[in-house]
Amino acid sequence: MNRTTLFRLTPLVAAAALAVAAVPSLASSHREAPFITSSPKVDGTDFYMFRSYETGRSAYTTLIANYQPLQDAYGGPNYFSMDPRALYEIHVDNNGDAKEDLSFQFQFTNTLANGGRGLELMPGKKSVAIPLIQAGPVANVNDANLNVAQTFTVTMIRGDRRKGEPWTITNADTGSAVFDKPVDNIGTKTIADYAGYAAKHVYNINIPNCATPGRLFVGQRREGFAVNLGVVFDLVNAPLAVITDPTLIGAVPNVIGDANVTSLAMEMPTACLTNGTEPVIGGWTTASLRQTRNLDATPRSGLNKVDKSTGDWVQVSRLGMPLVNEVVIGLKDKDKFNASLPSGDGQFLTYVTNPTLPKLLEIALALPNSAPTNYPRSDLTTTFLTGIPGLNQPAGVVASEMLRLNTSIAPVPFAQQNRLGIVGNILAGGNDSAGYPNGRRPKDDVVDISLVAMMGGLCMANGDGNVLGLGEKCKPSRVPLGATSFSLHDAVDQAVTPFLPGFPYLNTPTPGAQ
Repeated sequence: MNRTTLFRLTPLVAAAALAVAAVPSLASSHREAPFITSSPKVDGTDFYMFRSYETGRSAYTTLIANYQPLQDAYGGPNYFSMDPRALYEIHVDNNGDAKEDLSFQFQFTNTLANGGRGLELMPGKKSVAIPLIQAGPVANVNDANLNVAQTFTVTMIRGDRRKGEPWTITNADTGSAVFDKPVDNIGTKTIADYAGYAAKHVYNINIPNCATPGRLFVGQRREGFAVNLGVVFDLVNAPLAVITDPTLIGAVPNVIGDANVTSLAMEMPTACLTNGTEPVIGGWTTASLRQTRNLDATPRSGLNKVDKSTGDWVQVSRLGMPLVNEVVIGLKDKDKFNASLPSGDGQFLTYVTNPTLPKLLEIALALPNSAPTNYPRSDLTTTFLTGIPGLNQPAGVVASEMLRLNTSIAPVPFAQQNRLGIVGNILAGGNDSAGYPNGRRPKDDVVDISLVAMMGGLCMANGDGNVLGLGEKCKPSRVPLGATSFSLHDAVDQAVTPFLPGFPYLNTPTPGAQ
């Protein structure tokens, strides 16, 4: 079945696209659960999965997992290295059974220079270790002026993430299984050309059982997500006249636009991610810590000598679709969701069939009875947990929460991408079916897409039509906002966020000092 053709020709699928957009996601996944606020190094913030739109790379699919939210560029002297005690993972389900078929595991090592003594200077003719992570300008991989080197390995697991077959990913140019991570963007005096320095850390990689090399980059990037963050969580503290006026879509600046994140980016030949027959893949990210942590009251000199972690890996972070755990899952179950597997998502079903966010928006916007009332929201359940029929729903799918991408749909060049993804494509009558919720690209404005659908856009598009063939009707009385719902936005324009034209796509991070 040619899913691309079916999607463009079938009105029912157009309705389904709006339905999936109604899944609530009003912000990037920053500090979304009680426990994860105490462990920012393993806090997954965003997950992107899309066909590569860089010129000449359309046969590849890009996966980007971001961690460590809201990094202030000036956050020295230690900045934001990854946690060597953690296991960071990107998972791919390529047959729709809600279980990982491929997992890419990232583990990090911090090494103090000078044989573990650290870089030293000679004040008063005594050799003394310096207090900073650099002793001078930095320009090269594993630069001699770096006091701390962070390296990492990537292991590909086929099958179950803990019991499956492990394979080592290696540097295609050197054969090494160890990769260097660039130091964060300390400032322009330390690193005069950070873009050039970071580019030296983009690696061609050998992927086991894959004839074509991929690409890999791990390092700090500029935050790619745009949101009116403080206003949204202050009960949407903005005038209704502003957030319903399309001409004011960029009325305020992106408050997190100067923050940084740490990205684990992989570009893989698409044929090496699919199972050969099913073009739809699902993806999500996790981070895990060891079960037991013992603190040392008298730590030794060196790095990471304060504690010792032992025991099994325990998952503490999970992210697929943007911001399910932040604004869909109830507060009491947020830590539980972060520890869960897609195969067990039935336990969270009520949060999707009876979402509270529309009712919270009623309160926030002072618009009583404005939320849709077609409960249970089985339209959301179908599209959110299974993918859209004819677009990105795999055959024989098991309902589960993850980002789903139909890899048979061609990428769209950045300039032609509709910032509202599938929803914008439908409203504008365009040809961009390669965006959210069919995967997620950096340009896709998931905040505005969700606002439109959450407050009636879906029902307005369908009138009294059948939603997803489930026998549910969207009555006009259920859409008090009427056509106004199509104009809802958070007054921050995702489309103006600067990105790179190619891998790793997210922009050069903000420097700590100019």
